[in-house]
This record gives sequence, structure tokens and C-alpha cells, in this order.
Amino acid sequence: MVQKYQSPVRVYKHPFELIMAAYERRFPTCPLIPMFVDSDTVSEFKSEDGAIHVIERRCKLDIDAPRLLKKIAGVDYVYFVQKNSLNSRERTLHIEAHNETFSNRVIINEHCCYTVHPENEDWTCFEQSASLDIKSFFGFESTVEKIAMKQYTSNIKKGKEIIEYYLRQLEEEGITFVPRWTPPSIAPSSETSSSCKKQAMSLAVVVPDAAQAEGLGSEALSSPSGPPEPVAGTPDDKLDADYIKRYLGDLTPLQESCLIRLRQWLQETHKGKIPKDEHILRFLRARDFNIDKAREIMCQSLTWRKQHQVDYILETWSPPQVLQDYYAGGWHHHDKDGRPLYVLRLGQMDTKGLVRALGEEALLRYVLSVNEEGLRRCEENTKVFGRPISSWTCLVDLEGLNMRHLWRPGVKALLRIIEVVEANYPETLGRLLILRAPRVFPVLWTLVSPFIDDNTRRKFLIYAGNDYQGPGGLLDYIDKEIIPDFLSGECVCEVPEGGLVPKSLYRTAEELENEDLRLWTETIYQSASVFKGAPHEILIQIVDASSVITWDFDVCKGDIVFNIYHSKRSPQPPKKDSLGAHSITSPGGNNVQLIDRVWQLGRDYSMVESPLVCREGESVQGSHVTRWPGFYILQWRFHSMPACAATSLPRVDDVLASLQVSSHKCKVMYYTEVIGSEDFRGSMTSLESSHSGFSQLSAATTSSSQSQSSSMISRDGCLGDSSLCLLLWTRTPRWPRRTHGPSRPLCWSPSLGTSQSSDFCQRQQLINTSWQGSHTSRPLGTD
Repeated sequence: MVQKYQSPVRVYKHPFELIMAAYERRFPTCPLIPMFVDSDTVSEFKSEDGAIHVIERRCKLDIDAPRLLKKIAGVDYVYFVQKNSLNSRERTLHIEAHNETFSNRVIINEHCCYTVHPENEDWTCFEQSASLDIKSFFGFESTVEKIAMKQYTSNIKKGKEIIEYYLRQLEEEGITFVPRWTPPSIAPSSETSSSCKKQAMSLAVVVPDAAQAEGLGSEALSSPSGPPEPVAGTPDDKLDADYIKRYLGDLTPLQESCLIRLRQWLQETHKGKIPKDEHILRFLRARDFNIDKAREIMCQSLTWRKQHQVDYILETWSPPQVLQDYYAGGWHHHDKDGRPLYVLRLGQMDTKGLVRALGEEALLRYVLSVNEEGLRRCEENTKVFGRPISSWTCLVDLEGLNMRHLWRPGVKALLRIIEVVEANYPETLGRLLILRAPRVFPVLWTLVSPFIDDNTRRKFLIYAGNDYQGPGGLLDYIDKEIIPDFLSGECVCEVPEGGLVPKSLYRTAEELENEDLRLWTETIYQSASVFKGAPHEILIQIVDASSVITWDFDVCKGDIVFNIYHSKRSPQPPKKDSLGAHSITSPGGNNVQLIDRVWQLGRDYSMVESPLVCREGESVQGSHVTRWPGFYILQWRFHSMPACAATSLPRVDDVLASLQVSSHKCKVMYYTEVIGSEDFRGSMTSLESSHSGFSQLSAATTSSSQSQSSSMISRDGCLGDSSLCLLLWTRTPRWPRRTHGPSRPLCWSPSLGTSQSSDFCQRQQLINTSWQGSHTSRPLGTD
């Protein structure tokens, strides 16, 4: 398996030329890197004007490996070839390195880049990436992989220290400025150079403080007076090293790499709906930074959030009065670590009465709203305390717990709530304090504990009786001033006292069943199954040309092909057993076929867009401006793996991919809507007037990620020919004719979004105001 590494952006608050002077002092050898024994120049090239300097070195490394392994390999040193390409005109340095020793068994490639900060030309950015692929190594492949990654990550940590060391060395020698490269014909005079030097030295003192005031992402060099405060902010597509430390915590180089790589994958497959970095990091931590496992559970969670509109629950759903009166739980200040503190008086709560009066789904929805509020409070506390806070503390008081709390439907509801929370809010519980546990508690714990993750169980602290008042008790985690009054504290806690729910509020089983069904079917999305030989199709009738068909769908399982067809005549209603002729069991109402088998493409109907192949886990948004009235058919078809062109036998990759799709079945969750031609044309002016830009640091990445296809089907929602983007149509407040789901703004989300979500909200509100009822939007990341 290929091991990959991707670093965050490291920012030095020094000019590019000074950083280069410090970097060159690492050669021919560097005492700060013991394994770097020596280096020889293999080739060197300089352009006539001196702007381009390419030098290739052969580096000798003494790898810290067991002597037995070195003896088996037959070498004492490992040689690498490093090629440095310095462009003084563009102020960039590209470093490429690969191994020369054992190159037929082990393939190591590394790329580093020093560039000028896009928002401050007197700062320098640094990034690096690497890959390790061990083909074979005398049966010691696993050992060599561990040694290589250990050596590499240790050198990564030293990279910043080495540059700082040589910068201090230059300063001790009186070198604080290196002039920029200029063409020989217009070399600056000594007077100009002197003034530039003074200006640069002045900037070295003034710029860091000004940058911190403006909140620019950067990395300050350490100084004798002590380390400066981290700087807030991060680019749109790239993560800054100081941003990670300030908002996400201390991560190892490999953990940083996992975060960045998973984030990049989400940007490629979930255009416009990228979770926040804290949210991604929670899933990585829950799976011990295994990218594949974290990506799997995260995609499932994103689909779940989207289907049930969890992102908007705090704005669109209010708890029933019964919950407000009898649910004995609520937020109460914070603990000593700055985590939000949630108090739950479980022993005083009538779980049976709440389930009988509200039903299981209403309780689950309320718990989800509590978790969403917890995520929001974590973000606020991160800003208040100046350090990353990604979890909360829960204080559970069990005084009053008895056998009535073990009512079977109540326990069943509790287990389901635990299951949903564990799957979708990993690593959000920092500590759980269980106080005054009675004798019946072990029975409840025996029922519940198997459903709780092992990592979560380690965060539980259980106190019986009044043990919480002694050493190692509550005072170790919560300040004395905020201990609730019902726990012999001095702070008045506003959490409801609970009590028995009046039986007059109980509802029948039929009423609760209907209510539960209504709660979880309040979604604008529909689900469909796509079988091999049985595509799913929906019909859209267009009366006025130039109307816009918009869609948003997630591929939940398997790979599919998305097509759009046009026909002048309406297809016949689908038959009840349209799959019988193909010996495939009918999937029921979630699979509809409209195109008659006797229809011929090009005669009875025509394809208006090129087919779009969508992979499992992808989220696709797009639009199509209709050219003719008539009937349009959106089709999701099973994607069959093509056979190899050179042989009739299928490729190994094709066979493995086909085995992943069990029973030749795919699943799609989709939503479509039609924007009238008048509304579409009326939105042009306001849309074009609201363009603005984000940080230039991500400009290259952003521009390369945009769809360049002429087709109007796009994963990031871009319209090809008209250059309009209608990504937010599924969530922007619209005219009253939508009756199948509440309208809610996409730009706000407590756990999903980008770092510029608030800025985007302001621009989106400006667009909505100027439309006066019309509707369109732009994709996230293209501002």
C-alpha cells in the first residue's frame, strides 16, 4: 500500500530571499540532521540573467535502522537525488527528491515548494508532500515502512527549527536583508537598495503585529521574548499550520496529513458541502486516523444529516412544551477546561411519561438539537478561551433512579439515541460525570454499556452516594462557583426539575406512530434503487423554453450514470411489473422506468447532455437550461464496468469493483426542482453584481478544481454555456409553491460549511433581497 503525506501550509514572516539564504546553509551537510551525512553536486545550471538556478545533488543518508537489517540489505548508507529549481524572478523554489538506493524495491518521491505569501510579499509559504511505495524488501516490508515513516516525520518536525536556526545565525552575522533579483539592465542603485533595506527591516518589525490584528493566517518565528500568540484564519482550500494549532490542537505530522487529504477528497466529491475541519477531525479521531474507515462513516453521516435536515434543526424545529417542562436537562456554564457543561438530572426525569407523550422520534430529535447546540457552544468557547475546544462535559445526576426507569420501551429509545449519536457525533463527549449512582445503576449500565464505544466509555467517571464531594470528585473538574445548588453548590441551576408527566398528555400508539412517521419524512429528498438493467427515471414537463431544471443527488451505494433525455411526447405510465421480463425482483415503488423499450434513441427521444459517471459517496449538483418545451427525463442508470479493449477478459480492477456492488444494486437520494424562465432571467443582474473574492492563497487550487466541461452537468453545480451556477436552489428561501419541505438557508450550519460561511451568508442574503422572488445561486468556493 502506498503511504502518502501532505503538509499544511507553513508561513515564515520573512522575505523569500532571506529564507533562501538560510536554506542554502543546509548544504553540503547539516549538523542539525544527524542522518544527513553529506551531499555532492551532480549538475548545476544558471541562466544568463541569473534568474534561474537549477542544482542537482546526491545526498548521503545514514538511516537509523537495525544493524541486522543493514547487513541483510548490504548497505551502510542510503543515497537520494535532490533537484532544486530556484526561480528568482517568480520567487519560487521547487524541490524534488527520490531515492537512488533500492529504487527497484522501494519508491520514495518528495516534493517541496517555497513561495511568496499571496497576501504579503514579505512572507514566505512552505508546503511539502511525499509518497512511499515498498514493492519488496527481503520480507521486511512492514519494518522498512515503519522505519521510513518514523525517520520522515522526525525530519519534518525539524524542518522549521532548522530554518529558524540559520535565520538566527544570519542575524548574528548582521544579515537581515537580501535584495530581490532584478534584471541586469535595470539593477537598482546603492541608494535605492539602502532604502529598500531599511523598509524591509521596518516591515520585519511592524508586519507581524499588524497581521495578527488583521487575523491573517501565518506562522511566527520564535524569539527570545517568548512564542507569539497563534494567528487566526485559514485559506479556503489549504490549511495553515498555525491555524491547525490554534483551532484544532496539536497534531502529529501524519495526523495533519490525514486531515488535509480527507479534506481534499471531500472537496472533490462533495462540492459546496464541505464539513468544517473540526468535524472532519472528529471522525478521524474516532477511527484512529485511518482515512478509509473515517471516510466511510463520515459519508454515511453526511448523507444522514442531509436526508433528515439535521443542519437546520436549531432554526426549523422547536421542542414541544412537554419537553420544555419535563425534560430535566440543559446547558450550564463550562468546566475547568473550558468545555461547555451539560447537566442531566436523569433520576428526576419521567422517561416513560416522555416516551408515551411524545414518542421515540421526538425525543431523538430533541437530543440531536442538544448535540447541535453543543457543537455551536464549542466553537464559541474556542474563540473565548483562545484554544481548541471540540467536546463538552456532561454531568448526569442519578438521584431518584429506580426500576421505573428500566421500562423496556424507554430503554429501547435510549439505546437507539445512543446508536444515532455514536454514529454521527463521534469524539464530542470530553468527559461524563455520573453522580449519586444508586444500587439499580449497575443493571442499567449492563444494558447500555455494550452500545457505547470503548473510547467513549473511558471518559466515564462514576461516583456513588456523596463520593463526588471528596478528593478526586467534582471540584477537580468544575469550579466551585458553578456547582449546581441541587449538588450542594452555590450556583442556581436553571435546568428543569422534571417530575411525572401527567397521563392526560399521553397519546395512543397510533397517534405516536403517525407523528413519528411525519417527523422523519419531512424531507425534500427521495430515495431510489437502481438495478442492473432497471434504471430509475423521473419525468419533468417543461412548458416554457429557457426554464431551468435543477438537481441535487447523493450516490449512497454503487456507481451510477446520470443522463438527461428530451421527448416531444409523454411516456406511458410505468407498468407494475416492468422488471418481470428480465427476471429481476421488482424493487417496489422506489424504482420507476418511463422510457418504453420500443422507443429508439434519436427517433422517439434524444439525449440533451453527455452521460455523467458518478461514484459511490459523491454528491452531485447541477442545472440544465432547457431549449425546447416538452418532456424531460432524468435517469439514474447502473454503471457497468467496461471490459478491457485489448482482450475479451475483464480486468482485475473491474472484477474487484463489480464485487463491491452487491446484487447489482445502487441507491440514490435525490431532489429536483424547476425554475421558471422569468425567474431565471430575472436573477441575472443581482447574481453578477454580488461577486467577491476570497484569499488568493487558494486561488490555484480553486481554479483547478472547477469544472471546465461545456456540459451543464457538474459536480460543483456550474452551468457550462451560460456560466451561471444554481447550487443553492435546494435550500434558498423561495416562493410559497414549495409545500413538501421547510425552506432553510444553506449558508448556516453548526457543523458543516467552510471557513468563510458567515461572509457567504451576507452575500447570499444580498442576492435573495435583490431577486424579489426569483431564484438562483453560485457554487461554494467560486466566489
